[in-house]
Amino acid sequence: MADGLQMGNLSLNESQHAPQGNAPVGRAAYIPPHLRQRGPGPGPAPGPSANADAAPSGPGFGGPRDGGGNWANANAPNFSPRGPANGMTSWTPDGKLRPFNPNAYGNPGSSYGGGGSSGSGSYSGGGSSQQARGSGDGQWRDGKHVPGPANARLERELFGVPNDPSKQQTGINFANYDDIPVEASGNDVPEPVTQFTNPPLDDHLIANIKLASYVIPTPVQKYSVPIVMNGRDLMACAQTGSGKTGGFLFPILSQAFQSGPSAAPAQGGGGGQFSYGRQRKAYPTSLILAPTRELVSQIFEEARKFAYRSWVRPCVVYGGADIGSQLRQIERGCDLLVATPGRLVDLIERGRISLANIKYLVLDEADRMLDMGFEPQIRRIVEGEDMPGVDDRQTLMFSATFPRDIQMLARDFLKDYIFLSVGRVGSTSENITQKVEYVEDADKRSVLLDILHTHGSTGLTLIFVETKRMADSLSDFLINQRFPATAIHGDRTQRERERALELFRNGRCPILVATAVAARGLDIPNVTHVINYDLPTDIDDYVHRIGRTGRAGNTGIATAFFNRGNRGVVRDLLELLKEAHQEVPAFLESIAREGSGFSGRGRGGGGRGRGATATRDVRRTPGGMGGGFGGAGGYGGSGGAAPSYGSGYGGAAAPSYGGGGGGGAGYGGGGGSYGNPSGSSGPSSWW
Repeated sequence: MADGLQMGNLSLNESQHAPQGNAPVGRAAYIPPHLRQRGPGPGPAPGPSANADAAPSGPGFGGPRDGGGNWANANAPNFSPRGPANGMTSWTPDGKLRPFNPNAYGNPGSSYGGGGSSGSGSYSGGGSSQQARGSGDGQWRDGKHVPGPANARLERELFGVPNDPSKQQTGINFANYDDIPVEASGNDVPEPVTQFTNPPLDDHLIANIKLASYVIPTPVQKYSVPIVMNGRDLMACAQTGSGKTGGFLFPILSQAFQSGPSAAPAQGGGGGQFSYGRQRKAYPTSLILAPTRELVSQIFEEARKFAYRSWVRPCVVYGGADIGSQLRQIERGCDLLVATPGRLVDLIERGRISLANIKYLVLDEADRMLDMGFEPQIRRIVEGEDMPGVDDRQTLMFSATFPRDIQMLARDFLKDYIFLSVGRVGSTSENITQKVEYVEDADKRSVLLDILHTHGSTGLTLIFVETKRMADSLSDFLINQRFPATAIHGDRTQRERERALELFRNGRCPILVATAVAARGLDIPNVTHVINYDLPTDIDDYVHRIGRTGRAGNTGIATAFFNRGNRGVVRDLLELLKEAHQEVPAFLESIAREGSGFSGRGRGGGGRGRGATATRDVRRTPGGMGGGFGGAGGYGGSGGAAPSYGSGYGGAAAPSYGGGGGGGAGYGGGGGSYGNPSGSSGPSSWW
């Protein structure tokens, strides 16, 4: 029955797998289904596989095949697991198979392998591959930067459209930035720029700046661009929302566009000239360190924006996310790396990143990097790995405040640096209207509801609390009160944090309850109201929190719930309000008078060097600046024999910066627990 069984035009007797004619019995050649119904072609011609529709003769699919996996048909598509060599087919115009080119297969010249001839946009500066790389497919070819073609979809993603609410736009008070005082100290400070022009900036970068709708540089950019372009190290202290990210990205990318990629050192491991394994190591030329995942992601997005259509490929790595996807991203090219310290140390230990080619090191939110306990990791990254020394790289440090201890630290990392201070000592913007309400803890929720009913209809509202539990509890309470809210804190997964931020940015959840994880550096457009539900214990944290509004010349409101439990910060808060010309409530002055003997942590007190030098160059600060409140010893009282940086470590034998007199030095006052163990002659510490 099987002999007569027919299925359409196929029969079991005439199977495509059965031997035909007198052919020897063996494995038959496989015929694709779409070719099985075709009629017989012309008669066979001399030579193997003359039939254009037939598979090549021989032992079949498992045997040797002409053309490296192609049928004998010259019009058939090329089959190669990594794509056609050199971006073309494997066939020459006359129908002959091209010879295999090891330099083109897998495009090692456009990766880290290094080898090849010249002039590609490859990371190593070698290779003849024409594979496009970077944020928009630009190349480095024949010693020149060749921008890639425009990509309308990518442009909309990166730059948005006019009046896009998800992108930061300059506000009505942006022109007032010209009135902000700027102080630059150091040797031979370059003249500031007033426009985005060439020189000093590269034309391609200027085109991307225009796409981002940036018209004139902010004060910090006016000074930082020429400083960095002149090869100087920089410590920049500027109020939040003043364009610090552009202040270091613009000159770094501009010089990259002009000078091209650096050659990667030869890699060992027995891989020969070309290593096709997955253990290829990245050699970035620029490293940007920031304390939080959200901040590094934000800097990365800005880098993508200004590296659009260039050969530069930005990458981002941070903890809490899939390391496999980050490794694959790095393998595709990594010229500018944005990282949190912990994940970077992990990748260095895995042998996937080398710092040997670093030309630029940036520490963003540098004071927070110390506060969050990154000291061992940062010191290891900068001093314990293969990063070039301080004389062979440029180091840039940015923050809204630079306490004295951070400036002392900078002496290890910076050379002949310029200190740039933009704005008033308070580091808060006058674009922000600050209000302080006296609210007992039990009344906070009802007062919050009143504020949201009054002001919650326009813009985004950011509410800061002190604990993760409170963040979840308060967001649940608001949802039950029919307010669309979400929360972000350190115990949420990275996916949950990114989802919450996205819902907040696009306005679907216009209320975000956050712990300090979101306080620093995040640039969320259209935040019109910041509420400090729980006041921080440190005035610098307050500065960074309220800086989430009033950015780029826009206006905003900052409301703080204050009660006697916050009296530790009352003096600093009082001074801050006066400096920013804000209304000072009577109860605040009354509580400040009550606690006249209380020593705060801030300006002029015995805290961690904050306050009077938080935005001033300690190299210009005279010795014995202490005193403060409650008799704290300040920054050293031994005077005359101290080093040139103020009065040094509190004199020759004092155990901290607090000086020998007064006993109020150290972290919280009480004996010098913070600092070098034996003064300026003791072993090196974090600062």
